[in-house]
Amino acid sequence: MGTYRVAVYAICKNEAQFARRWMASMSEADRVIVLDTGSEDGTPDILHELGADVTREQVEPWRFDTARNRSLALVPENMDICVCTDLDEVFRSGWRTALEQAWCPGVGQAHYPYIWSFTADGKDGVVFWADKIHARQGWHWAGPVHEVLRSDAPVRAVFVPDIRLEHHPDPAKSRGQYLPLLELAVAEEPENDRNVHYLGREYLFYGRWTEAQETLLRHLRLPAAIWPEERCASMRYLSRCARELGRPDEEEQWLLRACAEAPALREPWLDLARLFLRREDWHGVVWAARRALRITKRPETYLTEPEAWGELPYDLLAVALYYLGDYRHALAMGEEALKRSPMDRRLRENVRLMRQRASDRKKISDN
Repeated sequence: MGTYRVAVYAICKNEAQFARRWMASMSEADRVIVLDTGSEDGTPDILHELGADVTREQVEPWRFDTARNRSLALVPENMDICVCTDLDEVFRSGWRTALEQAWCPGVGQAHYPYIWSFTADGKDGVVFWADKIHARQGWHWAGPVHEVLRSDAPVRAVFVPDIRLEHHPDPAKSRGQYLPLLELAVAEEPENDRNVHYLGREYLFYGRWTEAQETLLRHLRLPAAIWPEERCASMRYLSRCARELGRPDEEEQWLLRACAEAPALREPWLDLARLFLRREDWHGVVWAARRALRITKRPETYLTEPEAWGELPYDLLAVALYYLGDYRHALAMGEEALKRSPMDRRLRENVRLMRQRASDRKKISDN
């Protein structure tokens, strides 16, 4: 089809609902190779009917890296480029052309935008650079869960902004397997800061506050834990733990540390603004929300949150200004929030009330 031989490979289990959409998206590849690990809903038959090479194999004990390595081993040795995706992901049309235009001799990996989630109105939510496109030789997957690609040698990578991979998951799918696999990952590599961070976050999801706190503190102490954005996230999670454990002073201290750790992220500033909101410290809300709005460039990291780049900072600022009696500026911020979430009834009602108060204030001053 093109200059390079391109193979897509994947693992799957009971994903018939995604199979046709996924195959249509992957059809630009020369080969589509799937390892099915035990489907009972006809997924392999659909994929085979649409042209995929499907191998059925149970992976016991279950590990994501083992399954991905077995699926990679199914890719013929004469392929030039391997593209790993999941069946709940889709490429925007034209990805093959964009990839071949960027790839050249000596390149071993491609990075591309990954839209991990979407907002309620269909806009991009969490977006970051993914890296699951790689050369055929010299690569393997590592990690029982949240597995990562590792190369046997230094790699030259290219960034391909014209490739867009979107994630459209099944919201009913359980994440129950993640926690034991993360505990296993940390047991295998106790100094792996990324996995320790993920484990602390997973305990947080389950409301296991003490275990989350201990694990997140462990993450911050690791010598390898030097990425400010991830350290900031651990501090934000520690603040949540402190709140749930009834330690309000620690809650604020962790948020202040998070802001200092990654001052170019909006998220810790808005967490701080919400803390002040709960305390009805309106001046504090104004300060923290305005500090967040000074950040105008959204970082390209999975740790950004859509609400921080939507209506939230304007909404917080509008509410605080309203309670401080600054109705005119509260209205301006309320309108900015509504502009970003026009279907939100609460925001519409807030704007109506702020407009009325601003009008009443103007009439009084005119008289």
